[in-house]
Amino acid sequence: MSVTVIVGTQWGDEGKGKITDLLAREMDMVVRYQGGNNAGHTVVIKEEKFILHLIPSGIFYPKVTCVIGNGVVVDPAVLLQEIKTLQGKGFNCENLKISAQAHVIFPYHRDLDLAQEKNREAGRIGTTARGIGPCYVDKFNRRGIRIGDFFHEDIFRQKLEWNLAEKSFLLNNFYDYKVSYDADKIQKEYFEYFRAFQSLVIEESTSLINEAISKNKKILMEGAQGTMLDVDQGTYPYVTSSNPIAGGACIGAGFGPQEIDEVIGVVKAYVTRVGGGPFPTEISGEIGDLLRERGGEYGATTGRPRRCGWFDGVVLRHAAKINGLTQLAITKIDVLDALETIEICTAYECEGKVIEDFPTDLAKLEKCRPIYEDLPGWKEDLSKITDYRNLPLNAKKYIDRLAELAEAKVSLISVGAERGQVIRL
Repeated sequence: MSVTVIVGTQWGDEGKGKITDLLAREMDMVVRYQGGNNAGHTVVIKEEKFILHLIPSGIFYPKVTCVIGNGVVVDPAVLLQEIKTLQGKGFNCENLKISAQAHVIFPYHRDLDLAQEKNREAGRIGTTARGIGPCYVDKFNRRGIRIGDFFHEDIFRQKLEWNLAEKSFLLNNFYDYKVSYDADKIQKEYFEYFRAFQSLVIEESTSLINEAISKNKKILMEGAQGTMLDVDQGTYPYVTSSNPIAGGACIGAGFGPQEIDEVIGVVKAYVTRVGGGPFPTEISGEIGDLLRERGGEYGATTGRPRRCGWFDGVVLRHAAKINGLTQLAITKIDVLDALETIEICTAYECEGKVIEDFPTDLAKLEKCRPIYEDLPGWKEDLSKITDYRNLPLNAKKYIDRLAELAEAKVSLISVGAERGQVIRL
C-alpha cells in the first residue's frame, strides 16, 4: 500500500478525523488536499477533544509528515492559532509542511461571503462565512494570492492592491456592503502571520509527495467535507467550493491517479447535513432529536445543529461509484443502540417510478420520497465492544446491509468517540 484516500460518503461530518487519526499511526505522510477552515475534523484523545480545521489529522504523531496541500485555501490567522493551540498541548507541529501553492484567504473574501449571503445571491446555501468560496473564485479567476507570493513582496503588493480595488468596488457598489480597506495594514498583518510559520512552508509540495510515493512510503490523503458536497458531483448549488471526492486528491496534492491503491469511504451509520439543500431521509421530531443528542450532532466549526436522517443507500451507492470505494469505515453505529427499529433507504420513489441512482436535477430530487426497509435494532450498548464477533447479530446484519449497498468491504467500525473505540476487521 502506498496511497490511501479517505473520503466522506455523505454530506460531511462522517467522522473522518477519527479514522484519519487511527490510520495515521501506520503512515509516513498525511496530506490534506482541499477545503479550508470551514471544515472541522474532531479527534478525541483520552477524553480530550481536538478540533482541526486546516492541519491534517496525523499531526499527533511526530514521525508522520503532515502536508497542507496546494488544493487547500488557508486563512493564516486560523492556521497560526491552530498551531499555537496544538503547541500549548505539547504537539510542536515541526512535522507540518505547508504548500507554497496554497491560496490565501483575505478579509475581503470573508466580506464577500457575508454580503452574498445577506443578499441571498443565487439562493445561497447557508455558508459558514469563512471566505472559502470567494477565495476559490479568485483562484479559478486567476487573481488569487498564494502563500508563495509572500516570498516576493513587490508581487504580493501588486496583487493585493488590485484585489482590494476590485473587491471594494464590488462590495460598496453592487452589494451595498460598506467597506474600506487599508493595504498597508493588511500587508503588515499578513506578513506577520507568514513570518510566524515561514519555516514550515515548502515551495515544491508536489515534489515532496511524489518523492514519498516513489519510495513506496505509506501516504494518507485526507479530504474535508463529503461526496454530496462536492462542487461537481454533489447537490449543487448546496455544496462546497472544491472537490472532496477521491479524484480531488490528485489535483489538490499533485500526483497521478494510478498511484491510488485504496479508497476508504467513511460512512456514518445514519445521515446528517448542515445548512440548506435537499435531504430525502431527514427525520423530524423525536427520533431526529434523539440522534442529534446521542450523536452530538453540532457543527465542529460553527456549532450549528445538524439535520439528522435515516441511512440513505442511494447516496452511498452514488458515493461508491464516484469515488471507486474499496473499503468502508462505519462510524457512530453506537448512536443507534437505543432504537427498536432502524430504517434504511434503498431507493427513491419519484412520480410513481422507483429510482436507484441519485438524481442530479435538484427539482427532481425535491420530488423524491425514500423507500425504506426496516431492520430490527439490537438494544445493546456497543461502546465497549472491540471484537466483531461480540457484536449483536442485528448489528452485524445492519453492517452487512451497508456493505452490500456500497459493494465494498467493511474494514473499520467505530463504536464511540475515543481513539480506542474501534473494531478492526
